[in-house]
Amino acid sequence: MTNIEAPNTADLDRLHDRLVHAADEAGLLDLAYRTVDTPIGRLLLAATDRGVVRVAFETEGHDRVLGDLAARVSPRILNTPKRLDTLARELDEYFAGQRLGFDVPIDFALSRGFRRDVLGHLAVIPYGTTESYAQVAVATGNPRAVRAVGTACATNPLPIVIPCHRVVRTDGSLGGYLGGLHVKRTLLDLEAAA
Repeated sequence: MTNIEAPNTADLDRLHDRLVHAADEAGLLDLAYRTVDTPIGRLLLAATDRGVVRVAFETEGHDRVLGDLAARVSPRILNTPKRLDTLARELDEYFAGQRLGFDVPIDFALSRGFRRDVLGHLAVIPYGTTESYAQVAVATGNPRAVRAVGTACATNPLPIVIPCHRVVRTDGSLGGYLGGLHVKRTLLDLEAAA
């Protein structure tokens, strides 16, 4: 009987790094992902070579999100944390109150048409301020599309980075939020404290 030793963690990490590098060099890696722990829970971050394409809350089910990305963007996905180091650092700075916006490139592949227009407007809502769904509808040229603005916010593939948490109801109440109302309140409180 041969006694085979199991590889240690360092060996597995080196092998993983070599495989990632080889896949990247061969053009076989379309989506990189990693998870990060934040004050609002674990987030899944995913990027194409064009930029960040998805930020997902743990409540969305990270495996389900990766499956959706495989179907909608590409099945060539690999856990490659280094590719998302910049966004992870910017998120850390944001949660520490040291960053007012994000500078990472964005890939809007998951949003089209009016929803993409809404996301474009959300990106320019200043840190620490809010707008109503009605104000966003007017700003995007469709004053009657208040519900469609709500849908665009609810399906925002890049929460926090594209700040849909800054959109509230006309009466000032929170409305909805994919990460949960407690997360929306936490983000608004964080920005108000700065």
